[in-house]
Amino acid sequence: MESKTKAGIKAALAAKAKRSGVKIASATHNRRKTATEKTVKEAEVPVQTDTVAMSDKKKILFVASECTPFIQTGGLAEVVGSLSKALAASGKFDVRVVIPMYSDIKWEYKQKFNYIGNIYVPLAWRNQYCGIFTYEKDGVTFYFLDNEFYFKRPGCYGYFDDGERFAFFSRSVLEIMPFINFYPDIMHCHDWQAALAAIYLKTNYCFRQEYQFIKALFTIHNIEYQGIYSMDILSDLFDIYGAYAGLVEYNNCINLMKGAIECCERFSTVSPTYAEEIKNPYYAHGLDPIIRKNEFKLTGILNGIDDIGYNPQNDTHIFAPYSAEDFSGKKVCKSELQRMLGLYDSADTPIIAMISRLAAHKGLDLVTTVIDEILQADVQFVLLGTGETHFEGWFADLARRYPGKVSANIMFNGDLSRKIYSGADIFLMPSKSEPCGLSQMIACRYGTVPIVRETGGLKDSIHPLENGYTFTNYNAHDMMYVVREAISDYKNKEEWAKLMYRAATTDFSWNQSARQYEALYFDMLKY
Repeated sequence: MESKTKAGIKAALAAKAKRSGVKIASATHNRRKTATEKTVKEAEVPVQTDTVAMSDKKKILFVASECTPFIQTGGLAEVVGSLSKALAASGKFDVRVVIPMYSDIKWEYKQKFNYIGNIYVPLAWRNQYCGIFTYEKDGVTFYFLDNEFYFKRPGCYGYFDDGERFAFFSRSVLEIMPFINFYPDIMHCHDWQAALAAIYLKTNYCFRQEYQFIKALFTIHNIEYQGIYSMDILSDLFDIYGAYAGLVEYNNCINLMKGAIECCERFSTVSPTYAEEIKNPYYAHGLDPIIRKNEFKLTGILNGIDDIGYNPQNDTHIFAPYSAEDFSGKKVCKSELQRMLGLYDSADTPIIAMISRLAAHKGLDLVTTVIDEILQADVQFVLLGTGETHFEGWFADLARRYPGKVSANIMFNGDLSRKIYSGADIFLMPSKSEPCGLSQMIACRYGTVPIVRETGGLKDSIHPLENGYTFTNYNAHDMMYVVREAISDYKNKEEWAKLMYRAATTDFSWNQSARQYEALYFDMLKY
């Protein structure tokens, strides 16, 4: 009878995987695999380092809520996808990534996932199913944790039970380690959605011998989103009891980011300037006392971009290819962009572009204050993005008032964003706060000169007259002064071409960032 029951369970699992179109691998076979038996594929990222035998590689596990190329809502996914690939390419690490199995994961990848088995995850009074799928790409092993109750929904976030969803995910990360036979040297958790993985590691799992030597690194991508909940649900929802409650309690609420900062061995932000800024109440959204208390653990490392994916020489989204040595194709991109967006076709008129979420902290109030004055000059303005309703309406009306000079595209369109990066002359990014920012780096890659406010990663990546323009004070007329300076400099074609070249050749690849993370990992493992 018992053998029939087991056979029935196996048949049911096989039928479910078959219905979802996912390949099935033998769970027993996969459990027998050890890290020394897995072959790491050659990665595309050109980090030149001596490779290390698999048994000697340090084990890194990324815990995140999203990751490129599978699913992306923002910069977090790009960081996780690109950094893991760069670290694997160094040959020094066995890098693995775990994310939830969302229903919106791209089918082109999902159909290639291998089902390796399932476990049941305890979370307070619940005992929930967790299916485990795996996929290898660019030398990185990816795990996808499946529970249709939590993750078979459109998108990644914004649900009333997000706390419970990511508590389940974080608990599952620790529970699958015996199943996949992988106990990392460092568990690298990203943002509040993965904060509980670091908290559980140092609380509920701290007495289990196999977990005692795992170090936790927590990275803050945006301190504004902290995972704040009522203390009333601490034990029932998050399975945290007794003395451990003090780790996550802050201002009479549960604060998951605060708990992760307290529990991890080290924590980091996505730029050195942002690491300093979040010690200040103006930027910290109430967490500055906790940041200052733990600043001895804090490191700031500037993100990079995928310089292979963002390359105007082989970007299929843009109208014509070009390079830093030959910008002739960029002129074609500009002319075609003007025609596509209904702007006057004028090669000598600079195009100022913004690609942004339409939110107040992106500096849009500065733009709305002075854009009418700026548009009195021979200049065009292109906007791409969605967000707060009043900004959407304001910029749509601006385009109506300035036909042929302004194009407001209230949408998110990846293809159009590439066309704007390649066709614009100036990229405006006047953020009130910006942990890192990727758009200014992408703009540089396409030879579009950025104008940024000196905050966070914008200050660390853009330097006046080296690869762009900057202003310090959060002031609309300070911004306008710099914009007018750039418009004036644009008329000097020889000097502007040199500035474009310096911007396009700035090294924003992940190689340098990966080396800094590598140094941080080895520093953590000293003790």
